[in-house]
Amino acid sequence: MISIIIPTLNEENVLEETLKNIRKIKSTSYELIISDGNSTDRTVEIARKYTDNIVVYKGKKRQTIAGGRNLGASIAGGNYLVFQDADVVIPDPDVFFRKAIRVFKDDPEMVGITVSIKVMKEFETRSDKILFGAVNYIHFIANNILGRGSASGEFQMIKRDSFLKASGYNETLVVVEDNDMFARLSRIGKTGMVRDLVVFHTGRRAHKVGWPRLLASWLLNGLSVALFKKAAYKKWKPIR
Repeated sequence: MISIIIPTLNEENVLEETLKNIRKIKSTSYELIISDGNSTDRTVEIARKYTDNIVVYKGKKRQTIAGGRNLGASIAGGNYLVFQDADVVIPDPDVFFRKAIRVFKDDPEMVGITVSIKVMKEFETRSDKILFGAVNYIHFIANNILGRGSASGEFQMIKRDSFLKASGYNETLVVVEDNDMFARLSRIGKTGMVRDLVVFHTGRRAHKVGWPRLLASWLLNGLSVALFKKAAYKKWKPIR
């Protein structure tokens, strides 16, 4: 069984399309888990139409997305943990997950995979096509050639026992927690980037803050985590 874990915070505008998409899975056993960061909109109300597996963060400090993913994983029962963002849609998810599981079965050393990330056609700009193409290429080189785990947070699929062995996501990181997770996984086993599997998302952060600023923030925080084990930013503003 796979456990699909979606961290949410005020996602009423995109969540329903994502959850309708997941319902198209027919041939793979799965559970859907919503890990909510204490939304103030209709996010949880929408989620309840699709699953009873909802956990809501009640802490006083704002929850990091790493914390949201870990909270969802804490109630998961699947052999594989799938972490995807609330604005991600998977073309033909039934076929997608059959192929994804086959990657793990064909290589017992594989502990985590990521896939090609693209922006939905109705939102995609030329910059999105070029820069997400570059990001996908970097992830492919890092995982499949250099053996150094690297992945974006839009979609990650991880063996449950490997996730536990890695102690989950680093909740002290407000950003780059996704790449850090795969870097640590690659010290446990193999990580892979499966290029022929694709997920689509809205590209909202790049569109809101602009690509130059986003790339600079990724680079700064990535270097800070690699060198000092902590993000350069203390806060990561949600984009809705």
